[in-house]
Amino acid sequence: MLKTILSISGKPGLYKLVSQGKNMLIVESISADKKRIPAYGNEKIVSLGDIAVYTEEAEVPLKEIFVALQKKEEGVAASIDLKKATANELRDYFAQILPSFDRDRVYLTDIKKIISWYNILILNGITDFAAQEEALEVSPE
Repeated sequence: MLKTILSISGKPGLYKLVSQGKNMLIVESISADKKRIPAYGNEKIVSLGDIAVYTEEAEVPLKEIFVALQKKEEGVAASIDLKKATANELRDYFAQILPSFDRDRVYLTDIKKIISWYNILILNGITDFAAQEEALEVSPE
């Protein structure tokens, strides 16, 4: 599922891939408005399935972080207030989810993005991070 969820640089929120045009992608906002817009090749478009976070040992896929966040928060949106939290509070919160994250290469903006993406997905009913990814991997080609 995370392979079809996209982050587009310069546009707020997350988008679901709907179809592909000649020189663009057609994406739909995950938020309540479900607005469809074109996303062009000159925009930085990243699939959430392709994102990983640096740790001291290796890189951890974003889906594993979302699963850990979901366990910590018991399936609801994150309890930390991203606007009011200090840098140390954000790092401590993220360390509860991923204790070995690389504090030199994972910036505060990265932590805020990951938590805000998690909140967007949870608030819009996308909650089955692990099972949906496994289903994609098992399906025959």
